[in-house]
Amino acid sequence: MEKIALLHATIYGEKDVIENGFLSIRNGQIEHIGEYDSPLPFQHGKIVHLPSTYKVIPGRIDVHIHGANGADVMDATHDALETMATSLPKEGTTSFLATTMTQSTKAIEDAVSNVASYIKKKKNVPQADILGIHLEGPFLNPEKTGAQPSEHLLDPSLSLFDHWQRVADGRIKLVTVAPELRGGLEFIRHLQNNGVVASIGHTNATNEEVTKAIQAGATHVTHLFNGMRGLHHRDPGTAGTALLRDELKVEVIADGIHVHPEMLNLTYQVKSSDKIILITDSMRAKCLRNGTYELGGQTVSVQDGEARLFDGTLAGSVLTMNDAVLNMMKYTECTLEESIVMSSVNPAKQLGLFHQIGSLKEGKDADIVILDEQNDVFMTICKGKIAYQKEEF
Repeated sequence: MEKIALLHATIYGEKDVIENGFLSIRNGQIEHIGEYDSPLPFQHGKIVHLPSTYKVIPGRIDVHIHGANGADVMDATHDALETMATSLPKEGTTSFLATTMTQSTKAIEDAVSNVASYIKKKKNVPQADILGIHLEGPFLNPEKTGAQPSEHLLDPSLSLFDHWQRVADGRIKLVTVAPELRGGLEFIRHLQNNGVVASIGHTNATNEEVTKAIQAGATHVTHLFNGMRGLHHRDPGTAGTALLRDELKVEVIADGIHVHPEMLNLTYQVKSSDKIILITDSMRAKCLRNGTYELGGQTVSVQDGEARLFDGTLAGSVLTMNDAVLNMMKYTECTLEESIVMSSVNPAKQLGLFHQIGSLKEGKDADIVILDEQNDVFMTICKGKIAYQKEEF
């Protein structure tokens, strides 16, 4: 196992920020964090001398991503997942939930089975870690489909979910559901009882229906404002209720397209960084040029950072996680520390994995990102291995 020491940069640890820091990695875990002073308490490994203006932060966690670099989770192949896992470290993402979308029950079964088998057989290579599956669809409201194919939508089904969970070897960690559908509240209670995060999304739920969903165990909201009943002065709707209720963490797509920058700022002002999770919701066109692509059996046109169906409906994004962070810092004037909370800490806590990932602390997995002076990704380390490096000094 590779041994690495990072020197001189500012380290954003779980409890404090350390200037002129020292971080050592051994056997895939963070061995030591502290201030650097000679002699170096590290031998027989790779030593990385960093400028003092660089920052060492936790790896980002994307809980909602469909594809990247020509690959999609619904391709249901190991090659597609490999492509995603090896592409994402470039944007500072060290782990993610492979996200499905509404398709036939057979297509979804194939996709979740493929994720499970890939995780079982994954090689010990430097790449982003697949933490499990985000099941987005088919238990969605036909009135709020977005780019989800409406012909495959279903009412929530405990038996169908349990079947997919068996096929997925228990890897489904988060499910998007419209709680107002027939059986929706029972379904949310079932997810909560089985340790799966229930997320309110693609929904026309009223304030009262969202409140009942929270009481049933919902703790998460899928891409706030997108694919849901909006905020109105006589009707809080799904979005307004999500903003108000502390029980709910909310995903946001911070590309300035899915949500207006001022609405992102409003969300930050109301929810604070403690309740926001940055996601990309990216599709296979991310990392590729303008053109025509496929999403869930539908044709998507990508032009200048926007992915849309031919009727104009937004169809996922081509957003990178690093741009999501930079945009959120620009739109809200939040600090880098707060961006770490939104992109690393909150998703780890929501998935029950904060003891292992989501912050820089001795004994945790060495999922680490190094940022340059402009807060662009210079290096990404996944489980103690360098998965991406921009350039040599």
